[in-house]
Amino acid sequence: MKVPFLDLKAQYSQIKTEIQTIVNDVLESTSFILGKYVQEFEERFAQAHNVKHCVGLSSGTDGNHMALWALGIGPGDEVIIPANTFIATAWGATLCGAKPVFVDCHPESYNIDPEKVEKAITSKTKAIVAVHLYGQPADMDMLKEIANKYGLYLVEDAAQAHLAEYKGQKVGGLGVCASFSFYPGKNLGAYGEAGAVTTNDDELAEKFRMIRDHGSVKKYTHVLLGHNYRMEAIQGAVLMVKLKYLEKWTQERRRVASKYKELLSDLEAIKLPQEMPYAKHVYHLFVIQVNSRADKRQEIRDKLQAFLNKNGIGTGLHYPIPLHLQPCFKELGYRKGDFPVAEQLSESGLSLPIYPELTDEQIEYVAEKIREFFKTKC
Repeated sequence: MKVPFLDLKAQYSQIKTEIQTIVNDVLESTSFILGKYVQEFEERFAQAHNVKHCVGLSSGTDGNHMALWALGIGPGDEVIIPANTFIATAWGATLCGAKPVFVDCHPESYNIDPEKVEKAITSKTKAIVAVHLYGQPADMDMLKEIANKYGLYLVEDAAQAHLAEYKGQKVGGLGVCASFSFYPGKNLGAYGEAGAVTTNDDELAEKFRMIRDHGSVKKYTHVLLGHNYRMEAIQGAVLMVKLKYLEKWTQERRRVASKYKELLSDLEAIKLPQEMPYAKHVYHLFVIQVNSRADKRQEIRDKLQAFLNKNGIGTGLHYPIPLHLQPCFKELGYRKGDFPVAEQLSESGLSLPIYPELTDEQIEYVAEKIREFFKTKC
């Protein structure tokens, strides 16, 4: 049996006619940047997340950058970021000329650990970026309390967390603003690069709209320093079609996660992801950890991955090198051992296939092969 890590073709086949119709409409209109479909998607995405404003962008990375840029983050400033995340989170700070300051993650949620955040704050700190990693919201109440105490901006990186909820409230409006990614493999994915920022702040939203379009309010009138971060019309059209199905697809992801937990909960050789009591997890990723001695966990994880691959099962590593150990951040002076939880995840974590179209038969096959590995190969 083949179980790919991600199967975008299975999803496309279900909505092919709708996609082709709306893309053809964009082609016939010859209006390829922003336009009516981007605007309509922005309005519907904002409604889906119970926020006032959504501004469509050319990528999630652009959203990370623009969120901090619009807040005035710049050279000499520091931004607190979890060590366990994709590097695009850090680019939000570095592209502003600011310094990323990394902290460890919580051992159960895998998100930024609020107890570690306060210790990292200095007189140069201007913002905290809360990444809702793998599709699970960070502990926003504790982070808000810290941000308010020190007068800091609290920004959400919701790239993996479309429709996720914190205490019944959708992500995207839990901080001053939030960035989203619509990279093709995301829960809501475009057919190319795309992203967005959301906010309930009217003035900030207007600033976002100007910055994404060369700092202009109208053509050739540039009020702010800006960039070209505009969403393409085709991506807005594709996302508008797919957004109609996102709630259903999210429920299916949760079904897959529940099935994995049912089949693997008694296997002591691995640790399953935990849904925190305050969260509605949308399972962009389903990351298990190998339970083993520190000097063996990466070796066993890699052998498990190779075994699953040999048996037709795709897997992923998110993320094999935590940010503080990335070569590009060498000058920041971090060392191995600084953030043990993030480092353990990088050595023991393995992402299993999870997407709405995954069948019970496929899930059972994955679980069966994991059990077989620990019974016969390890």
